[in-house]
Amino acid sequence: MTKFTPFESRLVALPVDNIDTDQIIPARFLKTISKEGLGDQLFYDWRYDAEGNPKPDFVLNQPEAKTAQVLLAGDNFGCGSSREHAPWALTQYGFRAIISTSFADIFRQNALKNSLLPIIVPRDVHARLFEIVGKDPQARVRVDLASQTLTLPDGSAVEFPVDAFAKHCLLEGIDELGYILQQEAAIAAYESRRVSKLDTRFPS
Repeated sequence: MTKFTPFESRLVALPVDNIDTDQIIPARFLKTISKEGLGDQLFYDWRYDAEGNPKPDFVLNQPEAKTAQVLLAGDNFGCGSSREHAPWALTQYGFRAIISTSFADIFRQNALKNSLLPIIVPRDVHARLFEIVGKDPQARVRVDLASQTLTLPDGSAVEFPVDAFAKHCLLEGIDELGYILQQEAAIAAYESRRVSKLDTRFPS
């Protein structure tokens, strides 16, 4: 994992509520344990026709979507099953953050563990972003995890919540195992003290 740094990006607007993980990545693509290629299968049944040809009117198939790193989604994003392939597919496509008014809890946790930032904003801000993108598809936002702020295209900023431990891991570019390894010196010191106490209590 790389450290999560501030960035600016265009928005891909997908104004659909209750997008579940089977829509994000259909179950037939879950046989792999590799992330490679999952970006091409993101929203597969919405992006491609029965012959596997891209549907030109779907937002992810439009050329400008390829450079966008933020998905502006409807309410209750990521509901359904708990498949970790969903954030894998989103990050493999190129997304670093998703903006919504709410996320399914398991999806949110899986996203944070895979360097995908779920940003919850108030409903009025959410509606304003869709309106802005509708008028100007090139509109950009700035995401700053350290300050937990989302700067809108008009220059106003809103704060968003994020779990403190997940925030630390994202900023450091580590997962749970990486966090434990960072504590190696403290763990070794504790074990040394524990062994010394045992030797005192039970001398040979």
